[in-house]
Amino acid sequence: MSHNRRRLTRPHRNVITLIVCMLVSGWTVSQLAALEAIDDPNSSQAIETERPVKYAIALHGGAGADPSQFNDEANAKRYESLEQALKIGVKILDEGGTALDAVEQVVVYLENDPQFNAGVGAVFNAAGSHELDAAIMDGRKKDCGAVAGVSRVKNPILLARQVMINTPHVLLAGLGAEEFAKQQGLDLVDPSYFDTPASRAAWEKRRQKQENEPLTRLLKPSPEDVGAYYGTVGCVALDSHGNLAAATSTGGMSNKKFGRVGDTPIIGAGTYADNETCAVSGTGIGEQFIRHNVAYDVAARMKYLKQDVQTAAKGIIEKQLNPDDGGIIAVSKTGQIAYEYNSLAMGGAAADSNGKYEIYWVKKK
Repeated sequence: MSHNRRRLTRPHRNVITLIVCMLVSGWTVSQLAALEAIDDPNSSQAIETERPVKYAIALHGGAGADPSQFNDEANAKRYESLEQALKIGVKILDEGGTALDAVEQVVVYLENDPQFNAGVGAVFNAAGSHELDAAIMDGRKKDCGAVAGVSRVKNPILLARQVMINTPHVLLAGLGAEEFAKQQGLDLVDPSYFDTPASRAAWEKRRQKQENEPLTRLLKPSPEDVGAYYGTVGCVALDSHGNLAAATSTGGMSNKKFGRVGDTPIIGAGTYADNETCAVSGTGIGEQFIRHNVAYDVAARMKYLKQDVQTAAKGIIEKQLNPDDGGIIAVSKTGQIAYEYNSLAMGGAAADSNGKYEIYWVKKK
């Protein structure tokens, strides 16, 4: 019987040996690359190995104001308020509470703090009165509620939530909104409740300045306009149930035309939440946020361009808005937090279940 088996010559054996070595070498290199990726915080593989976030939260106290514009005592006080607001939200989330409750209660706390332009401490309009706006949104089904131009509701954010859960509407304004607040048993106050010496001083300064300014410059803030344009408060959160929520509240713009409504109560402009993408709250010149549909644009960039929340927010702040227009806070469905602004500064705070805990304000001792 004859066999067709052929003996390998030395050249053949050398080729096979070379192929085997190349395969082994390639496998080794790929394993080393994987190990290096784990150590590299900027690699996608490193991101995938991070612990899942149980909850995440971010809040802001308005863009524009800078610690250098305040004395040490005022800076310490604002730092403590931002930290206390963060603690309120973290406690709710850490105990398994909802994102909706967390953002609402954080904003209630900030509305009750006269350092901010929301609730007590709200700025004056051109008629010397107050018109407050607020909005809240649940990312689960995109349920939302908002109020605009109210002057007797102690906590507008509470009324916004009642609009969301107890009416078929999204936005109620003025006297009708206040009548609804009364029906819901919410606290109503005399308009003078919102007055503070600081907000009145900002109004008087701004009113005098605007008398000598052309109309085209009225929406361009200057460094001395602390409290005149900024101070809006907001909060975004992801809870342990995988739900997102956003809430924003403001007194608007100092010396604004009575009846003017900014971006805060406009869903998609200053406030937005969708479980598929992110939750967003904005602060700054509301007209710009309305024109560019800023809050929704963050979510749209994530959904259609497949950007992460940080890239989306940064792109809008740097390329869509003008310098000094304001800022954005956002949290994604995976718990990534974005904190972007193009103004002097933006006071705020952020935390998550993996140990992140930051206050974005300078506290001098």
